[in-house]
Amino acid sequence: MLLSRRKVRIETERLTLRPPVHADFHGWAALRLQSQPYLTPWEPSWAADHLSRKSFTNRVYWARRSVASGSALPLFLIRRSDQVLVGAITLDNIRRGPAQAGTLGYWTGQPFARKGFMREAIGAVVHHAFTKLDLSRIEAACLPENQASRGLLEKSGFKYEGVAQSYLQINGRWRTHVLYAALRHDRRGKTLTGQA
Repeated sequence: MLLSRRKVRIETERLTLRPPVHADFHGWAALRLQSQPYLTPWEPSWAADHLSRKSFTNRVYWARRSVASGSALPLFLIRRSDQVLVGAITLDNIRRGPAQAGTLGYWTGQPFARKGFMREAIGAVVHHAFTKLDLSRIEAACLPENQASRGLLEKSGFKYEGVAQSYLQINGRWRTHVLYAALRHDRRGKTLTGQA
């Protein structure tokens, strides 16, 4: 696959999106630790060694293998003005063949929330997925009460598609999620379904 022969780097107005590297460890661990109370309600429970160097090293190796195999596109959001990590976005579970689809997940460190960084990143990753990876469908899910994430997806062109019972374990419990999708050739028009 072409993706494995070149480095992935996506530039936006304020960000560079690129896979994690070993040198990101300290910035990543500090931002995750600082943002833990903010992130915990929305994420799977952290393993005991979540913030360890070994765990991060495994994350870097997974990212390299995933990009090379074309199964996922894990990217860090680096603010270009000062090279600070603001969050991460992953296009995961990339399916080829008749599906040509992937699943989007993301997080932003608390100091960088609601500043438009993730909307910028989602727009760039979706564009990359449609134009460079030839995907046709990008899916995303969030907790029904996560109004910030729902609003972000809707402002990014994703449309509400329904509800998945016990979709993911979040903060130690199986949780129902609302499902969204963006289509490369979307003829569904704007809908108010799923808006609070």
